[in-house]
Amino acid sequence: MNTKSKIWHWLAVALLSMIWGTSYILMKKGLRSFSPYQLASLRIIISCLCLLPLALRSLSKFNNKNFISILVIGFFGSGIPAILYPLAETRIDSSLTGMLNTLSSAFTLLIGIIFYKRKAIRSQIAGVILGFVGAAGLLYGGSLAFNYYGLFVVLATLMNGISNNEVSKVEGLKGFEITALSFLVVSPFALALLLGTDLHAVVLTPHWLLNLGYIAILSVLGSAFANVVYYFLIRDTSPMVASVVAYFIPVVATFWGLSDDEHLASTMVFSVLLILAGVYLINRPGALRKIRQMIK
Repeated sequence: MNTKSKIWHWLAVALLSMIWGTSYILMKKGLRSFSPYQLASLRIIISCLCLLPLALRSLSKFNNKNFISILVIGFFGSGIPAILYPLAETRIDSSLTGMLNTLSSAFTLLIGIIFYKRKAIRSQIAGVILGFVGAAGLLYGGSLAFNYYGLFVVLATLMNGISNNEVSKVEGLKGFEITALSFLVVSPFALALLLGTDLHAVVLTPHWLLNLGYIAILSVLGSAFANVVYYFLIRDTSPMVASVVAYFIPVVATFWGLSDDEHLASTMVFSVLLILAGVYLINRPGALRKIRQMIK
């Protein structure tokens, strides 16, 4: 890998971290006027419209070889998680959603081992366990009360893990083509879902146009643009390298949460550190061996 490639990879990671770390606060603001289902539908539809010229140009490459993969990426990578995240944020803070999203790395590895015949060593398995322990700490939030709405985020990260692995299987399509086609296949379902909601109630809420603007930013940058960059990164490296973005998303999400008067408990910090330690072990397979050698 040459120096220019490494620079592009790190720039992509930094950009994605900023965009996706900000997406949770944008969802929170969008929910002030829109329901989770309306927010998700609008996010998918706006993203699809942004990418429609690319999708139409790529239709000739949409064939039997990649049909199932595009469906999996569309529904598991974009469609269903777009509903699960705002559903979670109706009861949990945006910063907590960003913290739990770091589980994507653990699920990317776990799904890769179980269904995609990827190999893993003991330190990576240890990383997965650490990640789930940290997530459990976040879901309990320092008390005996379990926050079940956080499980929506866990389910979304599980689906992201499936999508991340599926992207690396697609043949004959570039990153932006995968993104465009995946939004195209889920957009009819999103439109049907949107039309089934009470849109009249939205215009009765204060500042609904501003909140729609937040959803538009979320769609154009957080979905359309960011997914193109992310899938390019996966195709250029691997699902595990691309999942390094998970290190930085909770930092950005926490910053935005604190700026919006969200609470950050010390137990949450400790839990996130456990998850990030797990992410490190997952992405640095030889880390435990090096630590043991240093101790000896």
